[in-house]
Amino acid sequence: MVGTLRKFTRRMGFDVSPFPGSAVHWERLVTMLAAHNIDCVLDIGANTGQYARAIRSNGYTGQIISFEPLSGVRAELERHAAGDRNWQIAAQTAVGSAAGQAEINISGESDMSSILPLDATAHEKLKSSRAAATETVPITTLENILESHAQDAAAIFVKSDTQGYEDQVLEGIGNAWDRICGLQLELSLQPIYEGQPDHLPLLNQLAEKGFRPHLMIPGYWSRHYGRMLEYDAVFFRDEAGA
Repeated sequence: MVGTLRKFTRRMGFDVSPFPGSAVHWERLVTMLAAHNIDCVLDIGANTGQYARAIRSNGYTGQIISFEPLSGVRAELERHAAGDRNWQIAAQTAVGSAAGQAEINISGESDMSSILPLDATAHEKLKSSRAAATETVPITTLENILESHAQDAAAIFVKSDTQGYEDQVLEGIGNAWDRICGLQLELSLQPIYEGQPDHLPLLNQLAEKGFRPHLMIPGYWSRHYGRMLEYDAVFFRDEAGA
């Protein structure tokens, strides 16, 4: 039903986005960005710019650098960023554990597109999310991005919404963890992509790196599964357990 509704509204010139977070979640997030003096947000998996627009409209005024690999949505992303001198759209690239090339499975719902294929259960239950095509794109790492795009930033926040590829995004930080003050990740309660980890190993990995969860944002609830599939978690590295 959601897929049908979104396709209809897009034909009418509008968009319905399931991106998680009510108004109060966005207010709390932006308050935390300010409390940690974040001056640069790396928007990994930007799609059409939903995330960047939400933090902007709730008061974040710092730099945003958006990364989006799908050519089909980049025109809309660039349109939304036009006129915002502090919002940069990076060259087309995916983000993962190593630089190179990757083939993305383009979903009927563009924000469900992933380098990973749907697993057998999700392929049956989530028909509107099935891949309709593929696109070969360059892939880079966060370590490279931090060096090439955020050299002058004092406090960096990474948002990653890469549909099951979050563990690879984190692996690509390499030796640059100390440059990151906070992260927001889409974490899975019920993996739907092949090879996708659930939330527990990623929570443990971030804890080992000194990041503590500060905010949990409810995500996609599936009537086909009868449960919530994912949620967003916001983490910051706080000194002395503050």
